[in-house]
Amino acid sequence: MTVHLELLVLRQELAVLRRQVPHPKTKREERLVLTVLQWLRPLHERLSSLFTPDTFRRWHRELVRRKWDGPHRINKRKTIPLQTQLVVWRLSQENPTWGYRRIQGELQKIGIDISATSIRRITAPKRRPGPKRDTWRQFMRSQASSIIACDLLTVESVKLTTLHVLFFIELHTRRVLIGGVTDGAANLAWATQIARNLSETREDRAEPIRFLVHDRDKRFGATFDEVFKAEGIEIVRTPWRAPKANAYAERWIRTVRAECLDRVMVLGRRHLEQLLTTYVKHYNEERPHRSLGLEPPGGPQPLRALSPEPSGIGRRDRLGGLIHEYYRKAA
Repeated sequence: MTVHLELLVLRQELAVLRRQVPHPKTKREERLVLTVLQWLRPLHERLSSLFTPDTFRRWHRELVRRKWDGPHRINKRKTIPLQTQLVVWRLSQENPTWGYRRIQGELQKIGIDISATSIRRITAPKRRPGPKRDTWRQFMRSQASSIIACDLLTVESVKLTTLHVLFFIELHTRRVLIGGVTDGAANLAWATQIARNLSETREDRAEPIRFLVHDRDKRFGATFDEVFKAEGIEIVRTPWRAPKANAYAERWIRTVRAECLDRVMVLGRRHLEQLLTTYVKHYNEERPHRSLGLEPPGGPQPLRALSPEPSGIGRRDRLGGLIHEYYRKAA
């Protein structure tokens, strides 16, 4: 009788503890003992325990996992000298189209024995092996000396007349050539006639033009392209709605607007022609360009000894003082 009363008291105390501590904390040793004793009890008594059967099953799975969780076998890697890693990295950067096996074979030729897996570990994740297609930027840069690009620029006059400007830009030198300005309909016939007028100018180039890049504007139609194809120039059309594909021309439009057109009121076609003629001369001969090492597209200017006095520096004003050009005065 005493044992039964003691069990009743313990069960009542356990019920009180359950209300006070919903999730009691246990130690690893306690979990082991409770798990073993739980499975030794009769099935009808397991439901009256402090923890649910799912909790005991989870503890049992943890014990099984710890049983089979032995020490991992680690193969010690051979340390690769720093000089070898630098050579691998150099070959990887200078030859982006080479795979790991290709680099491994090239290194064997110079007496460096290294596995393809080690090469991958050194170069990854900065580089992916295997052949790659040239990106649009790589194509433009590698062929820049033989590529010209053209585009159309629109300007609104004081009378709200839309003026159209067709210009060409050489990717290698950044030289700009204004093809024509019109206040009428800038159609395919007008663009084709400008292309014919520029044929004689292109014949004086030291290096022939191989590619012409332009967008898919209807004014750059079949007859416009035929003028250039007759001279052996290949036409490269940019994708739809991709102004970055003709980034050089788009960048010049932004430059001429910021430095000239947005700061004056254009009266008409003749006024716009005068503005662009003056600005293009400044752009080609005087304006420094970051991609050209701060030299103008027309080439570096001859330098003379600089006078220590500020009076030795002169200034020329273009477009009514809108643009300033500085030069050294003769001694």
